[in-house]
Amino acid sequence: MRKLFAVLALVLALNGGNLGMVQAASPSSLTPSVSTPTVTPSPVPTPEVPRVDITQKSEESLGPLEKLLKSQRLGSVWPKNPVKYAIRGAVDAGVPANTIVLLLLLPLTALIIAFSRNVVGIRGFGIFMPAALAVTFVATGPIVGTVLFLVIVMVSTAIRMILRKLKFKLQYLPRMAFILWAVVLGVLGVLFLAPVIKFQALSNVSIFAVLILVLLAEDFIRVQLGKSIKTAISLTMETLILAVISFFFLTFKPLQTYVLLNPEISLILVGVMDMLLAKYSGLRLMEYYRFRKLIRS
Repeated sequence: MRKLFAVLALVLALNGGNLGMVQAASPSSLTPSVSTPTVTPSPVPTPEVPRVDITQKSEESLGPLEKLLKSQRLGSVWPKNPVKYAIRGAVDAGVPANTIVLLLLLPLTALIIAFSRNVVGIRGFGIFMPAALAVTFVATGPIVGTVLFLVIVMVSTAIRMILRKLKFKLQYLPRMAFILWAVVLGVLGVLFLAPVIKFQALSNVSIFAVLILVLLAEDFIRVQLGKSIKTAISLTMETLILAVISFFFLTFKPLQTYVLLNPEISLILVGVMDMLLAKYSGLRLMEYYRFRKLIRS
């Protein structure tokens, strides 16, 4: 009997230990581990930074410029700060700061165009047309401005060739009016296609930019009448190059800040450089390349 009780006690002890182990075991340890696939979050697309149009009176264009003016400390009016005080008064009276910046940058743009003509040898339709085209690129963006520019050039050239082939003898002003009519139809066609091709920047173009580009067709046709289509296309492409170069200067933020905070220095410096450039009478860089064989001999 004693041996039977001892065996029973040993069995109970073993069963109690097993029960204790089962109770101590956590449900997670008894459940088979299932590997959960890690889901990699898709990258969030960075929002496109909208282009700031300095030609428009908006908070994005005016805010930083007005903040710069307010943060600048001025000394006495004479002799170093008369233009600075005039700018403050104009801005306080409601003149947009971006208009003042563009006006201060226009003489520099004209200097760049004159330097490109007299020193480098890049021609174009004078001084004012590349400068106006550069301001148009600031308003529309270089891509949209170039598209409209090329559309106007192609339409005006095609209409002139059609009129010449059909031997329509029209006086100058009626002919230019008819070409302007065709150019407007071409620009309208491009604007109507903008929603179809989902080109939002092209549908937001302003009438100011379109008018400048349309007026460019008159200069292009005038050159075609006086010379040839090849010369007109060459001058047009060089005008486009000058406008793109000037566009980068007009939209260069450090330069905008400098001319706004130091208008006296920028105006005097540009005037002096204009006078020095007027004294240059040597060969242009493109002429050195063009007559390189003659120069070497």
